Amino acid sequence: MSNLRQLRRAIRFLLREREPADAMAAYYALHHAEERTTLVAAPEERPAGYVALSRTGIDLFRPLVTMRLPTDHAADATEAAARLIRQALGPGQPVILSIPSRYLPLIQALFDIQSEERLRLYALDPARFEPIINVLVTRSLGPGNLPRYIIRSSQSGEEEVVASASLNWQSPAFAEIAVNTRPQHRRQGWGRSVVAAISQELLDSGRAPLYVVAEDNDASIHLAESVGFVDTGVREIMLQATLKER
Repeated sequence: MSNLRQLRRAIRFLLREREPADAMAAYYALHHAEERTTLVAAPEERPAGYVALSRTGIDLFRPLVTMRLPTDHAADATEAAARLIRQALGPGQPVILSIPSRYLPLIQALFDIQSEERLRLYALDPARFEPIINVLVTRSLGPGNLPRYIIRSSQSGEEEVVASASLNWQSPAFAEIAVNTRPQHRRQGWGRSVVAAISQELLDSGRAPLYVVAEDNDASIHLAESVGFVDTGVREIMLQATLKER
């Protein structure tokens, strides 16, 4: 069963597409562009797990790797998970891994890790969300024709984008927001304004806005909470790594 569409149908039961915890993994496994997706599942007839390699704008040379591995804690399940990872990746291949924190012990055993970032997953609570009207905010399109909201300023002598909110990815149920504000323009509420604007568009489209932030980024956490995002309790880990020799 080598056809990508068939593999996607086969692994769908491993993911809870309507749950924030599986939202990003479900996007890359099931909805990312076919020509930029490689999917390995085992066994193919009734997969116990899969590994997805996705070419993205994060890095032109290293694929983003997401996965769902056999969940049994028995030794044979751990070995099956290790075999699946080695089937999908070659030794020495540089990758960016996005994994649930529960996979970290296995990943540490299999990979040489160059960097590690621990992330919190926030989801917008519509009951806490209040739209922000800011006439400085304008809508444009980002990569993949996904919505992007920006604020421009000419304070430095020429007009430049000083705050922006865009989408890292968008599935039928969810979308993950990325925000960037130039350091000299922070604490003016502009990051909050663009995040609120793109959140409103997502809500209007029937999608749940998500916000991923490093655990030690207090300023970004405060921004998210001020818009109405709440901590889901889900913890992900982003790593830059290479698979060890067997």
